[in-house]
Amino acid sequence: MTKLLLILSFLMTGSLINAQFFSDQTLQQSVLQLNNATTENDYNMLFSKFSEAKTSEKWQANYYAAATLYLKTNFLLKNSPNSPLGEPNESARKLAMQALASEKNNGEVNILLALIHFQKIRIKTAADPQKELKTATGFMAKAETTLKNNPRLSFLKAEIAEKQGNKTEAIKFYKKAAKEFETSDPSSASPNWGRQLIGTN
Repeated sequence: MTKLLLILSFLMTGSLINAQFFSDQTLQQSVLQLNNATTENDYNMLFSKFSEAKTSEKWQANYYAAATLYLKTNFLLKNSPNSPLGEPNESARKLAMQALASEKNNGEVNILLALIHFQKIRIKTAADPQKELKTATGFMAKAETTLKNNPRLSFLKAEIAEKQGNKTEAIKFYKKAAKEFETSDPSSASPNWGRQLIGTN
C-alpha cells in the first residue's frame, strides 16, 4: 500500500511539473509562435488556435488566448490606433478571468490580468482610470508573491512608472524586463511570451 502511494505521489509530482506544457503538440507550437507574431493576422490565427482548442488544459488555452488578445491590442495601439481596441481588451480580460477561476494563485495569470487592466487605461476605454490602476496594482501585488525576475512584471512596472511621469524608474524597469527576456529559457515550463512589448524579439 505504501509503495502504491509513493508511486502515485511521484506521478502527481511529474504531472504538476509538466502542467505548464500543453500535451497537444499544436498548442505547444502556437505558444512558441507568440513571440514571432508581427501582424494582426498572425495574432488572429494564434487566437483561433487557442480559443478553439479541444484540450484538457482549458485554463492554459484561455490564458494564452487572453495573452494573444493583449498582444494584439498592444500591436494595434502602436500600428493602428484608430482601430476599436476596447473589444479585444475586454475579451482578453474575460478569458484571463476564466483562467484565474481554475488557477487562483497562478502568478502568471495574475500578471496577465494586471497588464490587461493597465492596458485599458492606455487605450482610453477605462471609465475610471484610477479604479483600473488600483485593480491592476492589486493583481500585480498578488503576482509578486509567486513570481521573481519576471519580464512581464518588470514591463508592467515600467509602464506604470512611465504613466506616472517617473522616467528614470521606467527606464530602469524596461532595461530589467529586456534582460529578463534575454535570459529566459524558451524551452522552460514558464511562459515566455511578450518580447515584442519592448522590441527584444
